Amino acid sequence: MRRASRAGRLIVRASAALALASLSPAWAQGDRMTPIAAPQQPGAIPLGTGPLPGAVTPESWHSQYGSVFARNVTVATLTPFLPQPGKATGTAVIVAPGGGFRTLSMENEGWGVARALAARGVAAFVLKYRLNQTPADMAGFEREMAAMFSGAARPARPSPEQAAAALAPQLADARAAFALVRGRAAEWKIDPQRVGMLGFSAGAMLTMAATLDGEAKPAFIGDIYGPLSPVTVPADAPPLFVALAADDPLFASQGFGLIESWRAAKRPVEFHFYEQGGHGFGMYPKETTSTGWFDAFARWMAMHGWMKPQG
Repeated sequence: MRRASRAGRLIVRASAALALASLSPAWAQGDRMTPIAAPQQPGAIPLGTGPLPGAVTPESWHSQYGSVFARNVTVATLTPFLPQPGKATGTAVIVAPGGGFRTLSMENEGWGVARALAARGVAAFVLKYRLNQTPADMAGFEREMAAMFSGAARPARPSPEQAAAALAPQLADARAAFALVRGRAAEWKIDPQRVGMLGFSAGAMLTMAATLDGEAKPAFIGDIYGPLSPVTVPADAPPLFVALAADDPLFASQGFGLIESWRAAKRPVEFHFYEQGGHGFGMYPKETTSTGWFDAFARWMAMHGWMKPQG
């Protein structure tokens, strides 16, 4: 119950904001969602966590903002992006895209990030975790999002236990991802003690929940524009990297409790609070300094020695 409460508190504090703002209807953003065929996903490995319980709507994909998104994911997969052997550092990162647990920004917060990590010698693994079901047709999906924005479909505030239970499929997927990477560490030339996790928005929430859960035990974690609510930090909490824009409409005005929690626990934490960038900047090229978050993250990894190849 203690594990559920830790993860649940995090989800409860951020769930309303994510539901109402992270998945703006396409017409409100001036860039409509366009259904597309599922792209090729070479190397994607089923995680073995089974189909999403009660799911009736199959996985589908759409494009928006020049990028691609998946939704109604019912079977979780992990896609490896391995560095060239001569560049490999032995470090690995599990990448968790965001999307309010209703969709996944697979290119901007998944594959693009993984390619950039692999180019720097870090084995990267994109986690396509199971999602809450949404209407199969795009018009129905947009109507559901519009209702959320209006507040008409806003869910009642759950208890911490209910919130943690609602995240159970995603937590199971995260645990399975760590188990798979560590289980095949020798094959992929990875040090099982140097496996971290990097999450965006809802993916950052999943990263934090997996950390507080106590089973996955990531070596380090990155929280990119996720909620900064205070948490109870484990004594062995991993080093934490955080990036957030001051004009983020979701989490910029909620204080810095997460940072303060890590500092109070005397655990390593680095926090980049960019003047501009909004929410969801990911790997999109922008004129704001938030675009530099990835280079900062890579330098932070290097500072801790995770970019240094092992013998």
